[in-house]
Amino acid sequence: MWVFVLCLTALFVMLSHWIYTQRSTRCNGKLPPGSMGYPIIGETIEFFSPYSLHDIPPFVRKRMTRYGSLFRTNFVGRNVVVSTDPEINHFIFQQEGTSFLISYTQSFNEIFGQQSLISYHGMVHKYLRNLILQLVGPENLKGKLMYEINEATHRHLHSWARHGTVDIKEVTSEMIFEYFAKKLISYDESKASRKLRENYKAFMDGLISFPLNIPGTAYHACLQGRKNATKVIKDIFEERKKSTTPHQDFLDLLLEEVRKEDKILNEAIAVDLVFMLLFATHETTSSAMTLLTKFISDHPAVLAELVKEHETILRSRDNEDGEITWQEYKSMTFTHMVINEAVRLANIVPGIFRKALKDVEVKGYTIPAGWTVMVVPSVLHLSPTEYDDPLAFNPWRWKGKDLHAGSKTFMAFGGGVRLCVGADIAKLLMASFLHYLITKYRWTVTKGGDIIRKPGLVFPNGLHIKISEK
Repeated sequence: MWVFVLCLTALFVMLSHWIYTQRSTRCNGKLPPGSMGYPIIGETIEFFSPYSLHDIPPFVRKRMTRYGSLFRTNFVGRNVVVSTDPEINHFIFQQEGTSFLISYTQSFNEIFGQQSLISYHGMVHKYLRNLILQLVGPENLKGKLMYEINEATHRHLHSWARHGTVDIKEVTSEMIFEYFAKKLISYDESKASRKLRENYKAFMDGLISFPLNIPGTAYHACLQGRKNATKVIKDIFEERKKSTTPHQDFLDLLLEEVRKEDKILNEAIAVDLVFMLLFATHETTSSAMTLLTKFISDHPAVLAELVKEHETILRSRDNEDGEITWQEYKSMTFTHMVINEAVRLANIVPGIFRKALKDVEVKGYTIPAGWTVMVVPSVLHLSPTEYDDPLAFNPWRWKGKDLHAGSKTFMAFGGGVRLCVGADIAKLLMASFLHYLITKYRWTVTKGGDIIRKPGLVFPNGLHIKISEK
């Protein structure tokens, strides 16, 4: 009897897998090679496996070895074509709005909000991007933001020195969150009864996790963190609507836009925009700062060259204790080489997603309409074809190159019309951090830290430094 039941079960599984394979691989042309995995879950479990620093995701590497630079798969219920080919990646970005649109999984949209920036295209996306540029655009960077970032960085480093030993990821995250929470919504964590940053921590713990919304799972905790964080933002929004006092922050601008008769912006979009900007500014940049600290600590020659560049800046001033000027920032050539090299190796956001709007032919294969395309920049960033000794931290490889533009082989800040709108302010934050750290403080790494990756983000934890004023 049991043998019959087992045989029947095995037959059912095989039949289900055959039906699933046939349905998921229908195509008007020739699909890229690959496997769609198991029914329902596809290859989701392997896709979400964590991995170490300085590596192409094992999920991708294994399939590249077997199928080449373009292959198909399935995870979290999506049929996906993965591209590690620089020419195809460039083509995809250039076809934004024509053949492809930005597209993330339903679970990712639930996390960031159905009204978030990543959900919009065309004119609405351009409108929202221009709103953000009013906050972090070049003119503001040269003026008020430059002064404020210098002041915030200096103040926090002084505080770290009083503590003696700090976790770099934790304190840089706190510094950037504090600054942008004030710039966006005049929020002060130390004075608030409901702690916004604590909810972001819960959100982060389950951001890249199996999308199972059941109490006790990381994904459920992530959604609860988002729910609680957006509740705080909504409450601030409601309080501000009743106020007649200007706060000189981003929320003032959003409220002005919401009140317009011919408005594009509504309150739901505004709340999701603030939520996503707070995440994007503090989490990714603090991760980059942590990795910067680790890299320059591990490479004394790089640190020595940085010290040389920044001490030259100090000597050129009338007052060595003065703040960084825009001209000084633009003169930090080696610093920008270090930043580029750090983000090349970090691959903080190694997956960029698009959806095919129609059947698209690329190099003899067809990407069917409706399928997701995942571009993997880390493969290019760590390719021996594109970079000599790619796993080495070598800022000098950037000498003579354009330090402020992306390319087919450098996509640390995205590509095409979706190039990260906050790239310039992120670089300014990193440069200011490096300037004050190496010119005003003595510091040594006391605990090396673990770098954990998931397929979408890097999580550097436990990098401690002992710091004191010079």
